[in-house]
Amino acid sequence: MTKYVIAGNGIAAAGCIEGIRSRDKDGEITVISEEKHPVYCRPLISYYLEGKTDLQRMAYRSGDFYEKNGCRVLYGRKALKIEKDSKEIELDGGTRIPYDRLCIAAGSAPFVPPFAGLETVESKYSFMTLDDALELEQAVTKESRVLIIGAGLIGLKCAEGLLDRAGNITVCDLADRILSSILDTECAAFMQKHLEEKGIRFCLNDSAASFDGNRAIMKSGAVVEFDVLVLSVGVRPNISLLAGCGGQTNRGIVVDGRMRTSVPDIFAAGDCTEGPDASTGENRVLAILPNACMQGFTAGINMAGGESLFDNAIPMNSIGFFGMHAMTAGSYDGELYEERTETSLKRLFTKDDLLKGFILIGCNERAGIYTSLIREKTPLSSIDFDMLKKAATTAAFPPESRRKMFGGER
Repeated sequence: MTKYVIAGNGIAAAGCIEGIRSRDKDGEITVISEEKHPVYCRPLISYYLEGKTDLQRMAYRSGDFYEKNGCRVLYGRKALKIEKDSKEIELDGGTRIPYDRLCIAAGSAPFVPPFAGLETVESKYSFMTLDDALELEQAVTKESRVLIIGAGLIGLKCAEGLLDRAGNITVCDLADRILSSILDTECAAFMQKHLEEKGIRFCLNDSAASFDGNRAIMKSGAVVEFDVLVLSVGVRPNISLLAGCGGQTNRGIVVDGRMRTSVPDIFAAGDCTEGPDASTGENRVLAILPNACMQGFTAGINMAGGESLFDNAIPMNSIGFFGMHAMTAGSYDGELYEERTETSLKRLFTKDDLLKGFILIGCNERAGIYTSLIREKTPLSSIDFDMLKKAATTAAFPPESRRKMFGGER
């Protein structure tokens, strides 16, 4: 009987369990979960703070998910070291668990710069996990002045979740724009205006240099006083398990299209990995939920002796703030097509007869069609792209393509 071990208990781990069980109904599956919760949908933690969801509805799978799949889950345990020669993984407390196939689904962790005086701040938090959200829920009051360091996805979702709970919220970032990893300058300004209208204050091109209790001394020399500090400067993939046993890592754990690492019988999936970006051909960390799920499922199938390939991952995001939604995918390289209104902004980027990327803000579009064009590298000359520019519709595809899309001729 094959012994499977999964280090991690997030979306990628759930996908891995399902991938294994699609091929092997009997093998032993052990899940090492540093968090003390069953798998949940991490992007919902800001909605929990807003009161738009609850702990039960945040569950990613049913309450009997592990039991139905014959899994042993070790909650509150941390994987420390892999002994690749003896094929064991060591946990805190000295426990060793043998494996035949191992999947590292360790996710990422907050990156906290070495701020001078940070130890003098009593009320400081990250915003990565459900436990972080539960702690912030207790710490923030209607009078709290909240300072968030970092204007990326995590920082802004935290600001949205806390806005009605706090007295005021200030978000600062060294970058010159919000969401700098996914939006260009004009699109970022469009979204920033919407957030400012809701009451969030920004301090860009500036960030904390040091702290003195509840005072942040900024690089510009300005002083921002606060009651609660949230550190969301960035995240780093958790690569130490594979790096510690000599496996290949860069920014993330390097994997191929079958989610194999450089170490035999060790796979990896989710935010801790680095693999091919189909939109650019380069290796990148693509830390988003849909990729984590598909990577985990692919890893599980291959761990159980099946054959599965996931080689069309692309960077993509779907996120909303106070009713305004933004969807992005691919790279912003090539010729620009734009449509703009007072409440929406569409940008499509084309090059070499291909759609390379898009940004949609406040648009009511079927973005999956644009995403599919990027993933599949569909020649734009083979479709009515002028129609598709105006609206993402299957009518822009030839009849034979539509039949294949909807399960007709193959």
